[in-house]
Amino acid sequence: MKFGKVENPEEIDFAIPADHPATKGVFASEKAKEMEVWVGCAKWNSKDLKGFYPKGVKAKDELRYYSTQFNCIELNATFYKRYWENTYTGWHDGVEDNFKFFPKFNQGVTHYSRLKEVEQRCEEFAENIVFLKGKLGVPLLQMHDNFGAKDYERVENFAENVWTCGIPIAMEFRRSEWHTDPDISERLYALMEKHAITNVLVDTAGRRDLMHMRLTTPTPFIRWVGANHASDYTRLDDWVERLAKWKKQGMRKLYFFVHQNVEQESPLLASYFIRKLNEKLGVNLHVPKTLNDPH
Repeated sequence: MKFGKVENPEEIDFAIPADHPATKGVFASEKAKEMEVWVGCAKWNSKDLKGFYPKGVKAKDELRYYSTQFNCIELNATFYKRYWENTYTGWHDGVEDNFKFFPKFNQGVTHYSRLKEVEQRCEEFAENIVFLKGKLGVPLLQMHDNFGAKDYERVENFAENVWTCGIPIAMEFRRSEWHTDPDISERLYALMEKHAITNVLVDTAGRRDLMHMRLTTPTPFIRWVGANHASDYTRLDDWVERLAKWKKQGMRKLYFFVHQNVEQESPLLASYFIRKLNEKLGVNLHVPKTLNDPH
């Protein structure tokens, strides 16, 4: 994942910003008693995740094995290509029971049509992802870097008139003005809260402006991108501390996806993160095994 990559990560201030004032109120609406934590990577292909699969795991069995180690995956494949019922059914049947897929909306919706006249594409997407059944997580709309506030009406129309199938979604806005201009951000956040759309937090070295810390639903959806640097571990430690604080405030569900510029390290970092979460939050996630993990 090249997004937000920098040449000298040691020069970046990775401190997590203070919580947005609205955060505590968002968690206060949560009624569940038990914590649900979903942690995963963005890919399961062995060509990307070197050092993860034991010798002898065949390509056709990679997803199944991945699902024995992680409980979710950010499904990037759907961003590039439309898939049909048989593929989604195969994914559903090919993983462990307690597993979820978080499919991305196709780039035709977010990057080419840019939310304009996308009713048919969204209807087709919704008709197919339902075949993931209980293993469907929260679909993600990842808007293009240059999708700006001048197109706010497109977002509004999408939220109010296009996506009406009842499946909760998350949205990631990458242009700074969505989060730094109060006139724009407050309109956007109010719209997302009204329609229970989760506002994605992005932690990556070169785009600290996307650490807006503004939650619009009680479930944080965090896309964390490592810098292939020693600071990756302390950054994850800092997130564990923040999440422990949020748990005390009422957080009962969490989605956290670990990315890397060099993806082969993603499972190792995710394993470290899960181990720390288990200790600090008192959850009991399976700690993924990796071939290069000293533990």
